[in-house]
Amino acid sequence: MSPSHLLALRPPPDIEARVVAFREAHGVRDAAAVPHVTVKARSGLDDDLRWLELIPAVAAATSPVPVELLAPRVFPNGSALYLPARSPAAVRLHLALLDALRPARRFGYEGPQMTPHLTLALGRRDVTLDALLDAARQAFPHPPTFTATELVWMSKPGPGGAYRPVQSWPLGGAAAT
Repeated sequence: MSPSHLLALRPPPDIEARVVAFREAHGVRDAAAVPHVTVKARSGLDDDLRWLELIPAVAAATSPVPVELLAPRVFPNGSALYLPARSPAAVRLHLALLDALRPARRFGYEGPQMTPHLTLALGRRDVTLDALLDAARQAFPHPPTFTATELVWMSKPGPGGAYRPVQSWPLGGAAAT
């Protein structure tokens, strides 16, 4: 199976450490190992990587993105435990990426109704998300806020792998980190 790619906003190190600590404390090991808020999922991000030439211009035209993480939730279909991200700017960035990439097919969750979120755990047979939800509410009683200053390309090698950062581009006039 071929690699999967996505474009994301990464939280600062202190928030990342809290998420990683939560995942480790509960034995969570899945594709969301590196905390991130996805702003563009796989459609249009093909293995030929031609799309990479479009990303710097979108990042440069986008101001740093304020993100307010909200109380933990589980998607109704049980696919993930997550912190919703209230961020109109993240949705605008998502729409700008869709416009630039013009994927032949889009996922149903793409478009203005997209739900930006930071995944805490993916739903799998060996994971009880409802039990983890209670733990997440205790671990994140006052979910944090941050401003993302770069757009990050993340890739996973195939099924069972985890998304890892590959490259990043500064947003607007932000300095790269």
